[in-house]
Amino acid sequence: MNVRDRQLGAAALKRLRLSRGWSLAGAARAIAQAAEQLGRPLEVDTASVQRCVARWESPRSAILPGDRYQLLLAYVYARTPGGQYILGPGSDFAELLDALAYLGAGSDQLRELRVLCVRTVTDDGTGLLALLGPTTQRLMADALADPSRTDEALVDGLRAVVADVNQQVGTVPFVRLQLLLAPVVESCRRLLSGPVPDGLLHELRSIAAQTYTLAGRLAFETRDDGASRALYAAATGVAGRLDDPWRRAVVHMSHSLVTLYSTPGIDAARLLVDEAVRDARAGGSVIVRARAHALQAEVAARAGAAKHARAALSLAWYDMDGDQEGDPSVSSFSPAHLRGFEGLCELYVGDPAVAHETFAQSARALTAPRERVQHAIVATDQALARLKLNEPHAAADLLHQCIDDAVTTGGRVASIRLRRARRELRPWRAESFVADLDDHLIESVGR
Repeated sequence: MNVRDRQLGAAALKRLRLSRGWSLAGAARAIAQAAEQLGRPLEVDTASVQRCVARWESPRSAILPGDRYQLLLAYVYARTPGGQYILGPGSDFAELLDALAYLGAGSDQLRELRVLCVRTVTDDGTGLLALLGPTTQRLMADALADPSRTDEALVDGLRAVVADVNQQVGTVPFVRLQLLLAPVVESCRRLLSGPVPDGLLHELRSIAAQTYTLAGRLAFETRDDGASRALYAAATGVAGRLDDPWRRAVVHMSHSLVTLYSTPGIDAARLLVDEAVRDARAGGSVIVRARAHALQAEVAARAGAAKHARAALSLAWYDMDGDQEGDPSVSSFSPAHLRGFEGLCELYVGDPAVAHETFAQSARALTAPRERVQHAIVATDQALARLKLNEPHAAADLLHQCIDDAVTTGGRVASIRLRRARRELRPWRAESFVADLDDHLIESVGR
């Protein structure tokens, strides 16, 4: 950060204030009012806050607002003067984040502010269009009335919302993410049923495939399996009309995972995984191919087919180690994720000691906010490996942390794995450490 950056940040904060028609004192009053509404009233008078605002906007000596004031500014600018929440591109909130970045706020700070605001706008169900910027909202209204008016700006706006919701997985409750994604799901359905310009149709189908797939996963997480199946069917259909089969492979992979936990047995999931592998092999994404082979290895291991599992896992590592430069997929699948699948293969058809160490390596690497759900799953599997090593106390210790992670993320798969791990502790049900674990489960998840 340099002097020029600070000047840009200060100018942006001043521009935001003036766009609301506020004097320095008016901005100070708005910040104080926000503190009251959040139940965290300021302990200083308005004149003191006004001096802070002036320092933030100083062209010669601008400073970054403190953490508390960053939160209050975010709360103020997340709402339009009319009281509507808007966090998307072109919004005052987005401009605020840019200003704070110029003044020295780190990416983690800005991400946390965004998460807090997303939670706030979905608390009372009023944030349905919060991630759509004001321009995108206007373009969407025009296009829904006449799909032939769909343009690149609208397509870009829809793509940004899907990416934004996807980034919030693991930090915002799934039911709230459903709320944020709902307008994009409906918009894609309506636009694709109309005369969208030919030059934009492919990109809109790509966005629709991503949207329906994510929506199917969110419906599964909120235990609406019927809606989940319908959304995956829609995703499969639209992805099949795209030019590269890897896009349909992505749909099949997501669908197979939710099927594995919502349908008895593994046959239905195995059919979807096999379809994913066929599409991935015919497609142009090495990363998607690696993930498809990893899923194939997991399903084979669960079925006790050790040779098949190890062969698929070897193919997954071969793909993972291949040249990924320019890969068309935006998947976050990484060696850390693949080690989790490797641990599963060892857990079911190999050495539990190797499984435990592999799970530990994977868990240590899965630290990003978006990876919290996967981290909870891997840690629970690590506890199962401990049980196979006849170390129930150590397994229970791990499961305590897994309970906290599962509650924080709200992940359905992690909760299912937790219940399975608890059943494996039945031989020690009379022990106090198991009673402590049950108390933790009841307090945290009610079962």
